[in-house]
Amino acid sequence: MQEVFQLPDNVRLNENKSVVEKLQMVMAANGGYCPCRLLHSPDNICVCTEFREQIADPEFEGFCHCKLYYKSR
Repeated sequence: MQEVFQLPDNVRLNENKSVVEKLQMVMAANGGYCPCRLLHSPDNICVCTEFREQIADPEFEGFCHCKLYYKSR
Protein backbone atom coordinates (compact mmCIF):
# COMPACT_ATOMS: atom_id res chain seq x y z
CA MET A 1 0.00 0.00 0.00
CA GLN A 2 1.25 3.48 -0.92
CA GLU A 3 2.04 5.74 2.02
CA VAL A 4 0.19 9.04 2.25
CA PHE A 5 2.53 11.96 1.64
CA GLN A 6 1.78 15.11 3.61
CA LEU A 7 2.47 18.18 1.49
CA PRO A 8 4.23 21.04 3.25
CA ASP A 9 2.48 24.39 3.64
CA ASN A 10 4.48 25.93 0.78
CA VAL A 11 3.07 23.46 -1.79
CA ARG A 12 -0.33 24.10 -3.34
CA LEU A 13 -2.47 22.86 -6.18
CA ASN A 14 -2.30 24.65 -9.51
CA GLU A 15 -4.68 27.63 -9.42
CA ASN A 16 -6.14 26.57 -12.78
CA LYS A 17 -9.05 24.39 -11.64
CA SER A 18 -9.56 22.95 -15.13
CA VAL A 19 -5.97 21.63 -15.18
CA VAL A 20 -6.37 20.16 -11.70
CA GLU A 21 -9.67 18.45 -12.57
CA LYS A 22 -8.27 16.90 -15.75
CA LEU A 23 -5.13 15.65 -14.04
CA GLN A 24 -7.09 14.21 -11.12
CA MET A 25 -9.46 12.40 -13.51
CA VAL A 26 -6.57 10.84 -15.40
CA MET A 27 -4.82 9.79 -12.19
CA ALA A 28 -8.03 8.29 -10.80
CA ALA A 29 -8.35 6.21 -13.95
CA ASN A 30 -4.73 5.04 -13.97
CA GLY A 31 -4.22 4.09 -10.34
CA GLY A 32 -2.70 7.34 -9.12
CA TYR A 33 0.26 7.43 -11.47
CA CYS A 34 1.53 10.73 -12.81
CA PRO A 35 -0.17 11.28 -16.17
CA CYS A 36 3.09 12.60 -17.62
CA ARG A 37 5.03 9.38 -17.03
CA LEU A 38 4.79 6.34 -19.28
CA LEU A 39 6.33 3.94 -16.77
CA HIS A 40 4.03 2.81 -13.99
CA SER A 41 6.48 2.40 -11.12
CA PRO A 42 6.25 3.32 -7.44
CA ASP A 43 8.43 6.38 -8.18
CA ASN A 44 5.75 7.74 -10.49
CA ILE A 45 2.78 7.58 -8.14
CA CYS A 46 1.63 11.10 -7.31
CA VAL A 47 3.25 12.82 -5.38
CA CYS A 48 6.14 11.42 -7.45
CA THR A 49 9.68 10.91 -6.22
CA GLU A 50 11.00 13.64 -8.51
CA PHE A 51 8.73 16.29 -6.96
CA ARG A 52 9.39 15.03 -3.42
CA GLU A 53 13.07 15.66 -4.07
CA GLN A 54 12.29 19.11 -5.45
CA ILE A 55 10.16 19.87 -2.38
CA ALA A 56 13.12 18.94 -0.16
CA ASP A 57 15.37 21.41 -2.00
CA PRO A 58 15.04 24.79 -0.24
CA GLU A 59 16.17 26.58 -3.42
CA PHE A 60 13.54 25.02 -5.69
CA GLU A 61 10.47 27.01 -6.61
CA GLY A 62 8.09 25.93 -9.34
CA PHE A 63 5.65 23.35 -10.63
CA CYS A 64 5.94 19.60 -10.54
CA HIS A 65 6.41 17.89 -13.90
CA CYS A 66 2.68 17.62 -14.72
CA LYS A 67 1.85 21.07 -13.30
CA LEU A 68 -0.55 19.74 -10.66
CA TYR A 69 1.41 21.18 -7.72
CA TYR A 70 3.42 24.37 -7.22
CA LYS A 71 6.11 24.82 -4.56
CA SER A 72 7.00 28.31 -3.37
CA ARG A 73 10.03 29.16 -1.24
